[in-house]
Amino acid sequence: MTAVRELTDFLTAQPVRAAAVLRPAMIVLIIMMVDIGHVDHWLPGVYNTVVVSYLVTSLVWLAVTFRDPIASWAGWASTVVDVLAVVTLCLSSGGATAWLLPVFFLLPISVAFQDRPWLTAVLGALTALAYLGVWVVYSKRDDTVGLPNIVYMHFAFLLWFAAATSALSLVISRRDARVRALVDVQRRLVSESLRVEERNNRDVAVALHDGPLQELLAARLRLDELAERIDDPALQTVRGTLGDAATQLRSTLRTLHPAVLSELGLTPAVAELLRAYRQDGPLTVEGELDEVGKPPGQDLLYRAARELLANAVQHAHARTARVTLHRVGDAVELTVSDDGVGFDPDVLASGVTEGRIGLASLITRVEAMGGELELTTAPGLGTRVRVSIPRSAD
Repeated sequence: MTAVRELTDFLTAQPVRAAAVLRPAMIVLIIMMVDIGHVDHWLPGVYNTVVVSYLVTSLVWLAVTFRDPIASWAGWASTVVDVLAVVTLCLSSGGATAWLLPVFFLLPISVAFQDRPWLTAVLGALTALAYLGVWVVYSKRDDTVGLPNIVYMHFAFLLWFAAATSALSLVISRRDARVRALVDVQRRLVSESLRVEERNNRDVAVALHDGPLQELLAARLRLDELAERIDDPALQTVRGTLGDAATQLRSTLRTLHPAVLSELGLTPAVAELLRAYRQDGPLTVEGELDEVGKPPGQDLLYRAARELLANAVQHAHARTARVTLHRVGDAVELTVSDDGVGFDPDVLASGVTEGRIGLASLITRVEAMGGELELTTAPGLGTRVRVSIPRSAD
């Protein structure tokens, strides 16, 4: 099911790719239909050459669209080729154009996939008029070829189909616009909440550092002075307890807002996080960290590293983990992989409803900042998470 879902997401991610998948099957059906009908074309050599070239081109184009990224001009180029191919097939078929009726439906569909409703309407109407025009020309040219009444029905159906595809494209484009607007609002809200949370964490960290931590350290210093003069086991116990409390408080301060993150940047902060895990155990952590400075999304990337390493220990029961941090193009990319128990990615949705929102929340925050989170995992096969945030993120 996961493979099917991934394939479906890939095919439907780009309108040009979806149209490219449907086009070869349409051309094959045209070839079969004409063959079954034993159609005599006006220029059979031209027709056969065009239809075979059209099929080969569609297969090559299908392979091209399976590569990312797809150029912005791809949709226009494929539509132009469709129009030229259909016009040439009709001209070379002469009176047999009636057998090519299904090919006319390809034109508005190919544009409708691009979410361009007005272009779809114009091309659909022109397609219907062209079909009628071809029939009129050939009926006048050849007295033996009349203008059957069914042609007018075909013309009406083509107009209806143009209206239907245009309406569908309009509905999809408006819904897409609303979704983009909502995503933009979500992105701004999440970005603002991140800034507020980080500011609050920083304020709390400063307050704890300047207040309770300093008092604990001062108390520990006084106990050290007393311990030099008084040999009392109870005093040693209290002294050890205060030391443990100070250590735990320092760890909490690093979790709330590591000072090194704001002072030195993301790479030293992640390096400090890895050193803490190496000291505390039981997770063996390897790191490959490039210097990335202070990118706009450094707070979120640091949170991601902390969250994913915590998951590796608490949930995945991993023995080893690997963390990498690199610049990739105009983005900063963090990857955390572990050899833990892994899990079924489909449980993420149910995890949100059940209150386990750590990783799901991270995905939402990364996407809200215009980033990308790629999760690779399966039961018993460990987990790999790649987080990429553009340097232009808010």
